[in-house]
Amino acid sequence: MPLVVIGLSHHSAPVTVRERFAFPEAAIPPALAALRGAGLADEAVILSTCNRVEVYAVTQRAGADALATCRDFLTTHRGYREPLNDEIYSLGEPQSIEHLFKVACGLDSMVLGETEILGQLKKAYDLALQHKHTGGRLNKTFQRAFNIAKQIRTQTNIQRGSTSVGSVAVELAEKIFSALNERQVMVIGAGDTSEKTARALLSRGAHSVIVSNRSHERAVALAAELGGRAVHFDEWAQEFQKVDIVISSTAAPHYVLDRVRLEPLMKLRRNRPLLLIDIAVPRDIDPEVNLLENVYLYNIDDLQAIADDYLRQRRDEIARCENIIREKARALLGEASGRPLSAAPRLAFGHE
Repeated sequence: MPLVVIGLSHHSAPVTVRERFAFPEAAIPPALAALRGAGLADEAVILSTCNRVEVYAVTQRAGADALATCRDFLTTHRGYREPLNDEIYSLGEPQSIEHLFKVACGLDSMVLGETEILGQLKKAYDLALQHKHTGGRLNKTFQRAFNIAKQIRTQTNIQRGSTSVGSVAVELAEKIFSALNERQVMVIGAGDTSEKTARALLSRGAHSVIVSNRSHERAVALAAELGGRAVHFDEWAQEFQKVDIVISSTAAPHYVLDRVRLEPLMKLRRNRPLLLIDIAVPRDIDPEVNLLENVYLYNIDDLQAIADDYLRQRRDEIARCENIIREKARALLGEASGRPLSAAPRLAFGHE
């Protein structure tokens, strides 16, 4: 049975479209169950991050029918009814397998060679595995992808330079403020990306970090690790008089900051420059705040320009990595299809 990939990413669709397809983690197991229950796939994994939403499916359906039905499922399940052209891509073998390997290695990421996507891919796979939505084919293919990612990481220089969205966000902050010394930073949303961004800010000399999260216990724990201070989620706006940089990455389904809320806060700050970096999908910050004087808002797509600089620096490594991936994909497809495929073990996740 072939493995197909249906999805959209920062390469094919802007954040205004991607946020419409994003899956909260709790919604993924029911979506996988619906996909398999409708007879559209025998095995499936859904990957949903700030930069991509992808369905990896093993199906008995043939060629174009498999791709079309999975695409229809994705758009229908997410309630997207507007016209789509090339925003959603559909891949059959061997391109689907090569694509998975590239995603695992960070070759398809906004920041070339970044490592966060590997952890996100492992979690997406393990979520499907826990709910028994994978089988021999996806187990073997995903395990192979994880092994190839390690090989690429150790045998090439693809990770030279900044290797995460968080570190690129920090470099953007340094373009706005000549140095981060004495700058006050607030992190809204204490997730993995926010934590890494906060650590990067501190390593570049940020004076202090304030952490706010819907789970105050999580905010307290992260603030303690970072030597910062936690505030309750319904009180973070009161801190705007002090902060210079805000990194927002919550899982809220709506804006947590808009122009109406920010405008009076800017007056309290006497209109000192404020840098807002919105790395959430769906977005946390209303784009209209950019119309306010001395407010500088950048969303996840705006980070692409900085990522492009690294892409130019690493071009020589891309061909080498792609050759490794093509060879590994051919080897996987060439292995005896009748060989029994054992179930994959549960994965333990650390920081990538």
